[in-house]
Amino acid sequence: MKEEVRKELIKLRKNLSKNEILEKSEKIKNRLFKMTEFRESSTILFYVSCDNEVYTHEMIKESITNKKNVIVPLTDKKNKILILSKLDSWDDLSIGAYNIFEPKKEKIKEISVDELDLIIVPGVGFDQHGHRIGHGKGYYDNLLKNSGIRTIGLAFEFQIIKKIPIEKHDIPIDKIVTEKRLIDCKN
Repeated sequence: MKEEVRKELIKLRKNLSKNEILEKSEKIKNRLFKMTEFRESSTILFYVSCDNEVYTHEMIKESITNKKNVIVPLTDKKNKILILSKLDSWDDLSIGAYNIFEPKKEKIKEISVDELDLIIVPGVGFDQHGHRIGHGKGYYDNLLKNSGIRTIGLAFEFQIIKKIPIEKHDIPIDKIVTEKRLIDCKN
């Protein structure tokens, strides 16, 4: 069931034009940057978007300019975990695991998840209760379990579906920002 939903949503996402992605992502960024949770956070984990996800590249660059501590993940495929690294400049990134931008080896500045104020979570699909479908590898569920850190998912409106099938290892997120609205998953 989850796999079918994942495939369908990825197909819809792949059909978006670059222009649509940038326009919708700009609205999402504006909404995110106005949120109290974002404004009050100094250390923020961003995912680095790829493959027609909500585009975070400008969000990351602007956050660095605005003196936020921007953290990005590196994928440790062997241990199936994300290593968190402070990012000082967009130029410190290069293509890494799964063809996603990650810090270059010499630019890695590892930090602990406990140092984060906010986690910006990617997803293929979400429901209004904060359940999400990722890419099925479990990296973010591993990161989120026991963290207790505030989480905000970024999604295009079509990625919000009625009900996500959940499994015991799935960790719900707190809020979701789309180009049309802000969803408080705790209410």
